[in-house]
Amino acid sequence: MQVWLGNYAIATDNGTSYQRQRDVIKAAVQAYGTDHIGGITVGNEFILDYLDDNGGTDPNSAIGNQGAAILLQYIQDTRSMLQSMGVSIPVGNSDAGAYFNNEILGAVDYGMANVHPWFANVSAQQGAGWTNDFFVQTDVALANTLSNKPSMYIAETGWPTKSSDLGNESNGPSNASISNLQIFLDTFVCQANTNGTQYFFFEFADEDWKDKQFGGVEGWWGLFNQNRTLKDGITIPTCQSP
Repeated sequence: MQVWLGNYAIATDNGTSYQRQRDVIKAAVQAYGTDHIGGITVGNEFILDYLDDNGGTDPNSAIGNQGAAILLQYIQDTRSMLQSMGVSIPVGNSDAGAYFNNEILGAVDYGMANVHPWFANVSAQQGAGWTNDFFVQTDVALANTLSNKPSMYIAETGWPTKSSDLGNESNGPSNASISNLQIFLDTFVCQANTNGTQYFFFEFADEDWKDKQFGGVEGWWGLFNQNRTLKDGITIPTCQSP
């Protein structure tokens, strides 16, 4: 098994959260080596959050580039840390699929795109096709225009099974439900494996803290319940590995 380590940097704390996580990652590499580390991802939806907090919408606008300048310092610092340790690990970035900043993506080895048909108000039946098309046409296409041509992954995609309130139980065309998660599983997983799409399915198990903090569907994306039992009615697809 390989893992991709994440550093969830925050733009407003002068690097405090970044540095704390960087030091934890450094200690883990020193203790366990690099054989099972696929990459270190610096920033998750950093530009999306920065734009939201500063009244912007375009990741490559002046506001987006201001946020990028902050994150680029952390990306370079991570590279310097690895160099000082004498190890080589790919360094990447994760963001919402439509919010990659070109300067950031041009400075990393890989990009991870969060691509959710639920939040795009796409039906469960059309979700797999939409996810593939969006990822290829938006994220892979962008990466191919850059000189470093970073590898691209889908960092998050999936379907929620319930909502904690009635107002968020539907995205318009489809409800949050186990049956619709099964539809998305059946139509996405084998197709993505066959296409060679690099992806992480979102997610393993429900997360109670997300439900308490955010409500709606946020805590209910798991294939498994919070107690690590497979959700009743879910069948994991049997198909060829990527």
